[in-house]
Amino acid sequence: MTIHADHPFADPPGSRRELRRLRGRWPSGVAVWTSPSGTVASRNKPVGLTVSSMVFADGEPGEVLALLDPDSELAEALESDPRATVSLLPATARDVAEVFAGLAPAPGGPFTVGQWEERPYGPALVDAVATVAVEVVERQPDVGWSTLVRARLAEPVAFHPDDPSPLIHLHGGYPSL
Repeated sequence: MTIHADHPFADPPGSRRELRRLRGRWPSGVAVWTSPSGTVASRNKPVGLTVSSMVFADGEPGEVLALLDPDSELAEALESDPRATVSLLPATARDVAEVFAGLAPAPGGPFTVGQWEERPYGPALVDAVATVAVEVVERQPDVGWSTLVRARLAEPVAFHPDDPSPLIHLHGGYPSL
């Protein structure tokens, strides 16, 4: 459930920046990054953020690079505790994406939407396409209006046994594959 048909703070279509318009035309998978530590604002409970600007770099160890909102509770939590869990969302988890993006309400908190499992690196969505525990090794502020986070895999990737279709973000919505 969402409260608005469109993002309430979005720039009108004619005044959006070129790169933002370009990014909106490039389909990307959607994930929720979580931290087990939380922040003062979250009363030290786990926090999470919807993230679609990610790149996976294979290697020993593998890495995940992501652009995070520097003002988010997740970015704040990762400053003091580098652990995070990345849950790649299935196509059925649009509501989870909206809640963790701050676009939909979640009475009782965001972790009441979807089924979550507590893990040492942060809660993981039970029906995620895949989940992986990561440890942040580098933060680079001011990459555009974002913070670039470079994180190494801390555990092997856990894939969902049924291999569900991923949630895709395109043109501000979630089209089906």
